[in-house]
Amino acid sequence: MTDAPETVRDSSRRSDLGRPAAERHVPVLLAECLDMLAPAIEGPGAVLVDATLGMGGHTEGALERFPELTVIGIDRDPQAIDLASARLERFGDRFRAVHTTYDCIDEAVARQCGVGARVDGVLMDLGVSSLQLDEAERGFAYSKDAPLDMRMDATSGPSAADLLATASEGELIRILRTYGEEKFAPRIARLIIRRRDEAPITRTGELVDTIREAIPAPARRTGGNPAKRTFQALRVAVNDELTILERALPKALASLRVGGRLVVESYQSLEDRIVKDVLRRGSSSAAPPGLPIIPDDMAPSLRLLTKGAGRADRAEQDHNPRSASVRLRGAQLIRDWKDLS
Repeated sequence: MTDAPETVRDSSRRSDLGRPAAERHVPVLLAECLDMLAPAIEGPGAVLVDATLGMGGHTEGALERFPELTVIGIDRDPQAIDLASARLERFGDRFRAVHTTYDCIDEAVARQCGVGARVDGVLMDLGVSSLQLDEAERGFAYSKDAPLDMRMDATSGPSAADLLATASEGELIRILRTYGEEKFAPRIARLIIRRRDEAPITRTGELVDTIREAIPAPARRTGGNPAKRTFQALRVAVNDELTILERALPKALASLRVGGRLVVESYQSLEDRIVKDVLRRGSSSAAPPGLPIIPDDMAPSLRLLTKGAGRADRAEQDHNPRSASVRLRGAQLIRDWKDLS
């Protein structure tokens, strides 16, 4: 999954719809993720939760590398579940798909492994998936004209077009500032309101044109596509991504056995900030400075596996351009999870 800059594609190229998932998706930092998880998931009977299954690239790599591993794959997108299940069919019951949002990881583990069960590893690859970006009709890409949808689960909830049709100017400004860090949020929101009073904004192309008109000309000439931040903000709002991430991280850590590992790939600063904060709190003692013996209930639950955030090297970026913005973080559970904040 990714929030890396889109590559503008020829709209006349053949659709990806009929191609198998393995041909359409290159997992980001696959070897690095599996190396970090390996000490926890290489043993007999190990269970990994791929909390953001997508088209199954990370899960396929894990199942190939660790022959005794079982993977529970979670995704809210029914199309992703179908594609990944076809890709991973050869692994039989070593792969189990669960259609839900990943903040329900505790329920998924209980359903697949039994109430009170703990797993050995959790992998999260955040952001929008290659599947969602590459299929124009999903409405995630600003480089292609399509219905303005942006729902990761297209079977439920309001679309981006619905949000633009009903949100107040103040709410639009808040969304664009908070989720897109868009400095021209008031100008964009004001013009969206004016345009929707004339006719509903229902297509990505209409929204891109509105954004271009709202942003001053000098700003349009620098910093990539001027629609990028607005599209990110609307997608995050439509799918409630940050709230789900905030709920999911503590549940994921509570689902791990002691010695288990959490690995997270994020692609934009808002996600990474949340991940960094949870891991920092979990790896810090709550004891007062200078206390000679730290009580167990004040001791940290986590040991960090990365110093700062790992990044893709030039070779990885050349091989997989969508890895350019990835930030990789990991932690090992050293005591039962408790948030000491």
